[in-house]
Amino acid sequence: MEKVLNTILKRPMLTILVVLVVSIGFFFIMEENTRMETDLDEYMPESNPAFVYSNQAEDWFNIRDGIVIAIQNKNGIYNSSTLSKIKNLTKDLQKMEGIEKSDVTSLYTADNIIGSEYGLEVEPFYTKVPESEEDLINLKAAVQNNDMIANRLISEDETVALIMVEISDDVFTDEFYQKINDLTYSYEGDETLYVAGRPIVEGTLAALAPADMAKMIPIVILVIILVLYLLMKSVRATFMTLMVVLFSVLWTFGLMAAVDIPIYAVSTMIPVMLIAIGVADGIHIINYLRQYKSNNPNAKDDEALSITLKNLWKPVVMTSVTTAVGFISLLTSQVYPIKYFGIFTAFGVMVAMCFSLVLLPAGLKLMGLPKWKKSKRTTTKISSFSKSYSMLLIRHKYIFYFLTVLILVFSLWGITKVWIDSSFISQYDKNTDIVLSDNFINNNFGGTSTLNVILDASEEGTFKNPEVLILAETMQNDLENSLNKVGNSFALTDYLKRMNMVMNADNPSFNTIPQTREMIAQYLLLYEMSGDPDNLLKVVDYNYKKANMTFQLKDDTSQTITSAINLIEKYIPDFEKLGISVNYAGSGYRGLVFSNLILEGQILSIFLSLLIVVILLSFMFSSLRIGLIASVPIVTTAFISFGIMGLLNIPLSTTTALLSSIAIGIGIDYAVHFIETYKLNSVKTTTKELTLEKTMSYSGKAILYNAIVVIAGFLVLLFSLFPLNRTLGALVSLNMFTSFIGTLTIMAVLLYQSNIYFNNRNKEKKL
Repeated sequence: MEKVLNTILKRPMLTILVVLVVSIGFFFIMEENTRMETDLDEYMPESNPAFVYSNQAEDWFNIRDGIVIAIQNKNGIYNSSTLSKIKNLTKDLQKMEGIEKSDVTSLYTADNIIGSEYGLEVEPFYTKVPESEEDLINLKAAVQNNDMIANRLISEDETVALIMVEISDDVFTDEFYQKINDLTYSYEGDETLYVAGRPIVEGTLAALAPADMAKMIPIVILVIILVLYLLMKSVRATFMTLMVVLFSVLWTFGLMAAVDIPIYAVSTMIPVMLIAIGVADGIHIINYLRQYKSNNPNAKDDEALSITLKNLWKPVVMTSVTTAVGFISLLTSQVYPIKYFGIFTAFGVMVAMCFSLVLLPAGLKLMGLPKWKKSKRTTTKISSFSKSYSMLLIRHKYIFYFLTVLILVFSLWGITKVWIDSSFISQYDKNTDIVLSDNFINNNFGGTSTLNVILDASEEGTFKNPEVLILAETMQNDLENSLNKVGNSFALTDYLKRMNMVMNADNPSFNTIPQTREMIAQYLLLYEMSGDPDNLLKVVDYNYKKANMTFQLKDDTSQTITSAINLIEKYIPDFEKLGISVNYAGSGYRGLVFSNLILEGQILSIFLSLLIVVILLSFMFSSLRIGLIASVPIVTTAFISFGIMGLLNIPLSTTTALLSSIAIGIGIDYAVHFIETYKLNSVKTTTKELTLEKTMSYSGKAILYNAIVVIAGFLVLLFSLFPLNRTLGALVSLNMFTSFIGTLTIMAVLLYQSNIYFNNRNKEKKL
């Protein structure tokens, strides 16, 4: 390896030209192929049984996510102006490309099931906008008397009306998103309009994520430049170290574009991570080079670079490989954004390693090494602080053991409180328009999120059976009354109850499921003859063998969906007695499965990355004990970070699920550099105490610099537009601090007490 590096070092211009040419190629590929992906369906493996069934059910009942538009008039919606806006906006939406006319539902298009002397009739609430006071009163009374519309399309206080637009996944684009917003808000005046729904949440994410990345990259670059210069005291060294990470970011996103992998929301953090992580190798190389030149002022540049690479290539490779392993372990996740984040961040780390060993020395050779001031102390002289601190560790080692155990126990308690969430709306600040709109609609209606419960019977005609329908209605009422987060529900039962009441002179006592199978069949036939039979196909299939019940939820958190499913599960035995199985579908359920996949992947990732890192370190240092000792800081860090998440009620999400891999991948760097320096010093010193002191003096300083830069880089995420990114930035910075402290405390003590590099020497003395 040394020969290869020295050979490359002899041709610095060629090295730089090769890197530049490839980088330019990646840049043009990025311009052509880079795309953003925010569709939740594209986040998950379609081969998962839960998703397979959900997709089938969505085809059976045409279940699609909807855009929800709310029109508020604080003086009430029953006036000609507001009703005219509802009508005109509905018609404009129906004319939009990609929207089917029948998929837009509002008070203007909704069916009003009524009874007449001719039997059952289905007619619109209004076609011509009511002008007279009498017509407005009649319309208001018609809505109030229809439970299928009141509190569903018109709010309880009658100041807000909803327009719901169902769209297929392939329709929603950035252009479509913008047209929906422009059209909707063009109707504002005396009325206030709100736009929400999962497609809007995803569209807003698609619009903000690239802007967030564009905002973060300049900030992190400026921060890193400032910190690097303060630590390196050299413009040349700062410039070349920065080039290393910038080129690694370019190559990473270039490769993503080349293999047609989209940018997910979590992918926008890759540049910040690579810039913060990638400078670590450069810091160690520059720090060693500066010490060597300070202690050997007459040494030529080639000699200094050659000796630096000779002594540091191994720890640089070791730290980069272990960091990459931490990210590669994310391949265990079935969630595509997390999986791809792991792959490409690991690739970027390895590219940064190669550039640190090749591009950085080449650039410094061409420009000439910085002129650092001569060190005032020799390499054999130990700083008083390092000596005092090392003695403190040795004398009070059992106190450090006790404190570590205490922290682990406390963290374990916090871990038991960690919960998982896949909420899309939680990606945004609480005061953003999308969240305010979502909250407004949730407060006035059943909810913008949905859970579809699919009842699948073994025999045709099952859902004409009163016993089955009464059980379904009981479950509906139980969920609506027992769970605050469950708003409205909609099913075949609502049609039958409405038809039964209007066919009995609008007597509220008949707002029930008809008591006989024959009466149910008759009502359904009348509706098919009078209304739009396609409406029924959204709640029951043609053979009345499958039924779809839609529950509206007031948020999209996994906790809300889980609580609803737990209550539904209590009814499964009763349905099974009637030959009916209960399954789930829709975006709400897929989100819950999604969160469970995050948890499974996270647990497997932690254990796999720890195992591989321990094996790698054991192999690198030819000692299993060293591998185990080196893992102590990162294990402690992982416990602390997840413990804090539990104690602060921070959920495990697609973003925070990256925490353990980052903690293990980056945190292990400190341990590797410390142990490698300790090993080298053990050969040159006579006692363990002196070895620890010298290691603290030299490696401790480089580790401190490394920690400062990485922490500063990740703290930039606090400026992100997304709360979860800010949370991750704070947690990773805390991880780096605890890994740094853990390395220079508990791991240093364990290394000292292990006698790992002094046993053989003692044996030789005895012989």
